Amino acid sequence: MIPQFLLAAPASGSGKTTIARGLMALLTGKGYRVQPFKCGPDYIDTKFHRDVCGHPSVNLDTFMASPQHIGELYARYASKADICVVEGMMGLFDGYDRDRGSSAEVAQVLSLPVVLVVDARSAAYSVAPLLSGFLHFNQQIRIAGVIFNKVGSTRHQEMLRQVCEDVGIECLGMVPRNDQLGTGSRYLGLDFSQMTQADEWVGIMDKSVNWRRLLQLTSMPRPAVTSSACRLIPGKTLIACDGEAFSFLYQETLDRFEHYDFFQPEDDVAIPEDIDLLYLPGGYPEKHLQELVGAQRTRDSIKTYAGRGGRVVAECGGMIYLCRSIVTDEGTFPMCGVLPATITARKEDRKLSLGYRRFFVNDLEYRGHEFHYTQFMGDKPASSIPVTDAGGRGVDTTIFRNGNIFASYTHLYWGTNDLLSLFSS
Repeated sequence: MIPQFLLAAPASGSGKTTIARGLMALLTGKGYRVQPFKCGPDYIDTKFHRDVCGHPSVNLDTFMASPQHIGELYARYASKADICVVEGMMGLFDGYDRDRGSSAEVAQVLSLPVVLVVDARSAAYSVAPLLSGFLHFNQQIRIAGVIFNKVGSTRHQEMLRQVCEDVGIECLGMVPRNDQLGTGSRYLGLDFSQMTQADEWVGIMDKSVNWRRLLQLTSMPRPAVTSSACRLIPGKTLIACDGEAFSFLYQETLDRFEHYDFFQPEDDVAIPEDIDLLYLPGGYPEKHLQELVGAQRTRDSIKTYAGRGGRVVAECGGMIYLCRSIVTDEGTFPMCGVLPATITARKEDRKLSLGYRRFFVNDLEYRGHEFHYTQFMGDKPASSIPVTDAGGRGVDTTIFRNGNIFASYTHLYWGTNDLLSLFSS
């Protein structure tokens, strides 16, 4: 038996990440091995989790992976944990199609109890019908309790406790209003700037949350580990990875490689010639253009490697890096020149492209997620592979595929895919 729960909220902006990170830091500081998880395709919250727990956080996404895979993945990482904490996304029932793909669906697939995080800053007894609705909307979801965030006076606390008594839900915490505990604004909706130690939160969480009762209420049998049918990707894989420019990596992707090494494209060092695959994940290359332009030996070696038939997978920021150049409000910056396209990151050209993506290669389905503001400059390059969103509607997403190169704006989930079929004719 180990405590296992999913932290969710009625809506985005309620403070899930703040509470999740604070609880993880608190419980880790108490000597527990906390295994973090994140619902959905988010790359940044998982980095917050790793920052305080000391080991990788794992994405659980019911659009990009099957319920069976989600169960196998969760059980594998839970096997060494003392406590499992899953941070939800958006509102509890918000998915790509009603509640499909939502945090609630993850909780249902894994039979996890849910702890609601409710922003009580501007409400008191009006929270009662809100909580009542969440308690009774789906009887297959067990709400174990509620943690109120941004609580004001002692009188405010008393009123919220009355709500819990009347509704029949256990109050597990009252986190006081503290503007210093938020994660702040984010660049293009995402941010690395808050990746600091969470020591400041531990004392507040220890006093504000009845964490011992929380662990009692959510204790469940440890899930049984089963073997996965996914085969390892053989050979030597070289992965671009640094603090920000190339960093959007799913832990499950790394677990698929038989052998891999990291490199930093800004270091101006030629890549090895004896690799079997070059993987350029997403990130923010547009924020590090001077360094990337200055590392000409790296760029030249990547172009040479791709030109002689070396396999390359590039996603979003990695695809941008493979293009001819990036145009910003400050000028034009040459990139690797592997792909016949130019990317614009000028403010006037920015447009949000967001959502799940799926397509077929050699009769195999691939799924992923797209999130970017940069765009192709001029006419968008043609794509021979049709792409749809989660609802099956066509999406104007370009995929470059020419035998040894596969690149697009889509971040693929490789946990259940046969990656090497991308290069088959």
